[in-house]
Amino acid sequence: MNLRRSIQGGVVALALVLSGCSWSDSDGSSPSAEQTPEPSPTPTEFEQSFADAVSGEAAEVTATAERTGAGLTADNVGVSFEATDLADPRLDPAQSNLDEQLNSLGSPALRFGGNALDRRTFWTSKGEKPKHGEKVTITPDDLKRLKKLVDATGSSVTIGIPLGTYDPGRGADMAAHAVDILGDSLVGLAIGNEPNGYTVDDVPSGAVRGKGWNKDKYVDQLEAYAKAIHAKRPEAPIIGPDVYDGAWMDAFADSGAKHKAAISQHWYQLYECDSTQVPGRGPQAANLIDPMAKQAAKKNLGIGKDKADAAGLPLWLEETGPTSCPGTNDTSLTNASALWAADYTMYAATLGVERMAMHSMLGACSGGAPMSLICDPADHGDRSNEFQVRPNMLGLRLLVPSLGGHFTRTDVAGGGNMSAYTVVKNDGRTLVTTVINANDAASVGGNPLTLSMPSGFAVDSASQVYGASNDVKSATQVVPVNPLPADVPFSGEGTGGASESAGASASSSPDASGSPQAEGGMGDDGKLRIDLAGSSVTVLVMRKG
Repeated sequence: MNLRRSIQGGVVALALVLSGCSWSDSDGSSPSAEQTPEPSPTPTEFEQSFADAVSGEAAEVTATAERTGAGLTADNVGVSFEATDLADPRLDPAQSNLDEQLNSLGSPALRFGGNALDRRTFWTSKGEKPKHGEKVTITPDDLKRLKKLVDATGSSVTIGIPLGTYDPGRGADMAAHAVDILGDSLVGLAIGNEPNGYTVDDVPSGAVRGKGWNKDKYVDQLEAYAKAIHAKRPEAPIIGPDVYDGAWMDAFADSGAKHKAAISQHWYQLYECDSTQVPGRGPQAANLIDPMAKQAAKKNLGIGKDKADAAGLPLWLEETGPTSCPGTNDTSLTNASALWAADYTMYAATLGVERMAMHSMLGACSGGAPMSLICDPADHGDRSNEFQVRPNMLGLRLLVPSLGGHFTRTDVAGGGNMSAYTVVKNDGRTLVTTVINANDAASVGGNPLTLSMPSGFAVDSASQVYGASNDVKSATQVVPVNPLPADVPFSGEGTGGASESAGASASSSPDASGSPQAEGGMGDDGKLRIDLAGSSVTVLVMRKG
C-alpha cells in the first residue's frame, strides 16, 4: 500500500490507497493467457506486424551523442517482492526458472519488503515460533537461498527489516545475518515498510500502531534499530523511509541513524482507485500512456529527488508499479502496461532515479497480484517451477541494450503520442534509441518515422514489443533483436533515397496524392525511414562505421 499526499489550495490531505502489496486480485479475472515471448520459427531479420494500414502522424526523431548527464544502470531495472517471498524455495536457481526470467532483465535490482514485511513476517535465527501471529518465518537458510539467486543474476539487493512489532534486537540479528550472507550484494536495509501507514485499519492484518503514531515516533524507533544494527555490523547501509510523503523523507534524512545509503520512495502511477476520468490517475489503461502520466511522474518523483538532493543521498524508487489499486488485471495486463513500463523506467532515470523496482510477488497468475512482472501459471492450490512473464516485464526486457549508457539529447517532432530516449555506450561508438509509439495500433496501424543520427552511424539491429492495440490483454508480442532488412516499409514523405550499402533502390516514387515518397531503410542522407507499428516499443541500435 501507499500513502499519497494531495496538495490542493494549500490543503494537505493524506489518502490511503492499496497498492501492489495487496494479497490477491479481487476481481476474480484470470490472467492465465500465456505471453508469447518470441515468434516461432525465430526470424533472422527484423520484421513488424501491422494491425492496420499505416495512417498515423509522421514523426521525426533526432538522436544525438550529446550527453545530458544521467545514466541508465542495471539498478534502474528492478523487481520488488513481498518479504514473505524470502521463504519460497523457488528462489533457489535449482528449483525454478526464476533466475532465468530475472536474467532476461540484465542484472536487475532486487528488493524484499511490501505490506507483508511488517504484518506477516517473523525473523528468527534460533528456531523460535512467531510471537505475534506472523504467518511466515524467515531464517538464515532463506537468506542463503537468496544468495544463490543473487549470485546467479549478478543483482544487488535491499532487504526490509520488520518494524511492525517493535523489537530492535531481533531486527539487528536479521540485519547482521543479511550482511554476513549477502556480502557486497546487499546495498541497503530498510527499517519497516511505509511506516506512515501503520495506523490504517483496512490493510491485510490491520494497523500495527496506535493513533498516536507519527513521524517523530518513527524516528525514535528507526534510530533504536539502526543503533542496534550498527552495534553488530558497524557499516551496515540503512535506507528509508520507504514512503511517498516528503515530510517523512525529511524525518529520515534528519534522523540520527548512521550510514544512510539512500532516500527510498514509493510511488504508483495510477492510484485514484474510484476515478473513471481519462485522462487522469484512475486505474484505466489509457491513463498509463496519456502524456499526463509523465507530468505526474515528474511532479511526484521530483519530491523524492529534491529531498534526496538536500540530504546528499541518491534517490531509490524501491516500490513502484502501474497501479496501486486492487483487482486491476484489466489494466495491468494490457499491452499499454508494457509501453508504460519501458517509458516510465527510462523517464524516471532521466529525472535522476538511480534505482527502481517494480512491485511483484511469486503468486498465481490467476488471483495473484495483478501488476506483478511474473506469475505462477499453476492451478489454484498448486505451484509450478516455471514462472511466466507479463506484458510489463516484456517492456522492461527491451531496455537491456541501453544499460550502461548515458542519456543523450533526443528530440521528437510530430508522431502524436510518441516518445524516444537515446543512450550512448562503448566510448561513443554505440547509440541505442528506444521509441515508445503509444498511438493505438487499432486506430492508426503505425506511424512513418524518420530517425536522424550523428554522422557515421547506421542502424545495426532492432527489436520490439507490440500489441494489436493498447488495450489487448495478455497478448503482447515480441520481435527479437535482428538486423534490419535492406528494404523496410515507409509510407511517409522525404528526400534522400536508401543507400546502396543497404541494398535498396535510391529512387523515390509519388504516393496517391502525387507527393514524393522516400524509400524505406537507411538513406544517403544518414537517416533511417521506417513505418513503426502502433502500440509498440522499438529499440534501434546504431553503430559507428
